[in-house]
Amino acid sequence: MRPTKISVAVIGASGYTGLELIKMLVGHPNFELSYVATSEGGVSLSELHPSLSSVSECSIEKADVEEVAKTCELAFLALPHKTAMEFVQGLIAADVKVVDLSADYRLKRETYEAHYVPHIDPGNLEHAVYGLPELNREKIKEATLVANPGCYPTASILAALPFMPYRKPGSPIMIDAKSGVSGAGKKCSHNTHYVTINENAFAYAPLSHRHGPEIAEKLELDEVEVHFVPHLLPITRGMLSSVYMQVEGDFDPLELLEETYKDEPFVRIRQTPVDMKSVAGTNFCDVYAKRSGNVLFITSAIDNLLRGASSQAVANANLMSGLEESTGLPIIAYVP
Repeated sequence: MRPTKISVAVIGASGYTGLELIKMLVGHPNFELSYVATSEGGVSLSELHPSLSSVSECSIEKADVEEVAKTCELAFLALPHKTAMEFVQGLIAADVKVVDLSADYRLKRETYEAHYVPHIDPGNLEHAVYGLPELNREKIKEATLVANPGCYPTASILAALPFMPYRKPGSPIMIDAKSGVSGAGKKCSHNTHYVTINENAFAYAPLSHRHGPEIAEKLELDEVEVHFVPHLLPITRGMLSSVYMQVEGDFDPLELLEETYKDEPFVRIRQTPVDMKSVAGTNFCDVYAKRSGNVLFITSAIDNLLRGASSQAVANANLMSGLEESTGLPIIAYVP
């Protein structure tokens, strides 16, 4: 174990994922939160997040790559897409490791540019590692830039991945996913306005959401083979992803899940359908599956802000820093 703490930065501290990162890092046994920044700076952490009053008194700086490089070995970027890659170039050039929570380094360039914006950092994109530990743990350990997965892809990929060898060739994968409102970010919109979402639920961007191509790419499928429909629920946090596929061959779905994830500390196989409350506040992904003939139903649940963003980012940083993956990660659910 390293004798001294590893200095880290959080850039983009004002949003929900930034807050969740700070909450974990202030109590992390091996990381020292040395630099916290927003686009404006000039306030204290307790002013920015009153829930952290008396927890940490660090000041909030205006984000500056050179200042990060002076004090930190690793930086978490909790920034929107396009903004993140503007910081990554300078940080990597200054030998600062990066865990990026945006979409900027998750996809192949052609896929990214088809669904987002032109990419300004193709060199680093080529070497970025997709930060789903169950897929890329050994690569993450050696990485200098990790692209933290999206919340919907995390839940959906972990559900579908064990069954891909049994998928009927040419058949579509249908994904019906539901998220709490915090997944839309802190900025209010028509869909997240209280009057709209209270006592309501609805699909948004059906069959055209940008996380669909991410799921398809990581499952090594064409975009047209994955049909993804997200829904917004009137709850604060939580995510439920239900995956439907046609399968062939002889296998028991629960036994296959158990075998696939037997050595994974943060995937729990449930014998009954999963629920969001049991994973809220944790880094766990709970998975259940049932087969009827050639139709397979898989459902997974995560905390969209944690396993779908911030705690997964800390897990990646642990691996990048030579620490145990589970160090400092939340494991007790918000129940009741």
